Amino acid sequence: MNKHSFPRRLGATAALIGVTALVSGAGAAPADVAPAGISPTISAKGVGLVKIGKSYAKLRKQNLVGKIRPGCELGGPNTRSALLKKPLKGSVDFTQTSPRRVTNVTVFGGAKTAKGLGIGATIEEIQAAYPRAKVDHGSDEVFQVTFVTIPKTDGGRFQFAVSVDTGKTTAIGVPYIATCE
Repeated sequence: MNKHSFPRRLGATAALIGVTALVSGAGAAPADVAPAGISPTISAKGVGLVKIGKSYAKLRKQNLVGKIRPGCELGGPNTRSALLKKPLKGSVDFTQTSPRRVTNVTVFGGAKTAKGLGIGATIEEIQAAYPRAKVDHGSDEVFQVTFVTIPKTDGGRFQFAVSVDTGKTTAIGVPYIATCE
């Protein structure tokens, strides 16, 4: 996908997520992400082999993320992120100190939760799969998305961003969806 198609596709969500230009990662997909036809799993620990706390060097060596780059400007001059590589679409934010470790992962496609929910899921589907999900409409006007947070007691600490226009999930974050605005 080129850098101009992402904002058109997700509209106001682009600003929400803080991705300045989402482009598809270069290189071949790692063979150990998931067997052909099976999506990597989103869990409280991470997405597929991209786990919270894992170092950038290990992820890069496994060909799971692209080159590290500056992150959200509001996070300060030391903020860093990297794009996920295929079959995943999204980004990874890292700690501000060395060694860089994963703090959160935001996915726009290519993965599903253990209960089979991914991009395109509705709030009703999320609540059916995760009865303790917390729906927050506080961001509806500003970001044009409703945040649905899955608590630890329901198998999570991850979050869905559901478009107020389409009613479908546009992003999933572990443990949260990073905002930059």
